[in-house]
Amino acid sequence: MQLLIVRTSSMGDLIHTWPAVTDLAEHFPNVEISWLAEEGFADIARLHPAVRRVIPLAWRRWRRSLLSPATWREMRALKATLQGGRWDWVIDSQGLLKSALPARLAQGPLVGYDFGSIREPLASLLYDRRLTVPRTLNAIERNRRLFGQALGYNPEGAPRFGIGAGERPPWLTEGGYAVFLHATSRPSKEWPEQAWIALGKTLAETEGWPVVLPWGNDTEKARAERLAQAMPAAVVAPRLSLPEAAGLIGHAAAVVGVDTGLTHLANALDVPLVALYTDTDPARTGVVETAWATNLGGIGACPTPEAVLDALRRVRQA
Repeated sequence: MQLLIVRTSSMGDLIHTWPAVTDLAEHFPNVEISWLAEEGFADIARLHPAVRRVIPLAWRRWRRSLLSPATWREMRALKATLQGGRWDWVIDSQGLLKSALPARLAQGPLVGYDFGSIREPLASLLYDRRLTVPRTLNAIERNRRLFGQALGYNPEGAPRFGIGAGERPPWLTEGGYAVFLHATSRPSKEWPEQAWIALGKTLAETEGWPVVLPWGNDTEKARAERLAQAMPAAVVAPRLSLPEAAGLIGHAAAVVGVDTGLTHLANALDVPLVALYTDTDPARTGVVETAWATNLGGIGACPTPEAVLDALRRVRQA
């Protein structure tokens, strides 16, 4: 069976699709899974071992140069690739016009959410099969139920992301370390710098762990450098690819992160994790809580360093 998943962005949304891919591969061991994803997130799709092929989509780049002949050549090439696949099923788990339109180009039986289950109801008009999945469910469970209904099975048990950590970064010294995922998409979701510093100093004193600080742009790098200067033996990571970030996070003794895609990656890698929320509701966007992963905070509720430390000790003991 040839199946195409359409989930183009963003990082957290792709990660939330992994458990559905795990379910699918277990029910259909011989399925050939391809995934259409934005080129900037293609490595996220590639991290799942059941995904055989990733087809990059570059809409974010193309829309800045729609009059360029090179853009149109790339768009025609993508259309040819999609139409060249002999898809038994195409599943659009994103539910937006920007995902439904390229999914329609694939010319396979197209499945997606029905009019009442989708964020952009017009997208459902492009589907051959429209399935009802309650919008009150979290993103992971919605994906699992969509895939299950599409292919005739019932997802059971806790979600399993199905990926491994990869290699420990060679630039790290031996021993345990903590990762602080301090960068997020808007200032209202950030945790105060003094709170990071207080937590980092305590972990260095009580656990002997250095803190590693990843970053993705110049602003985040500057903040990582400020934090590192104020904490004992802290390390500013080099620029990391997504597989390298998975290796860093997956071998950590502990991870603390704000509402960002890398925090969900830590959740998928089953490391001791405390996820921090200051401007979003963890009931809707939080990590999957387990014995070794927990959410703290909420809209207008900023966790204290002491609360984070207590939560971190609990998940470390699991």
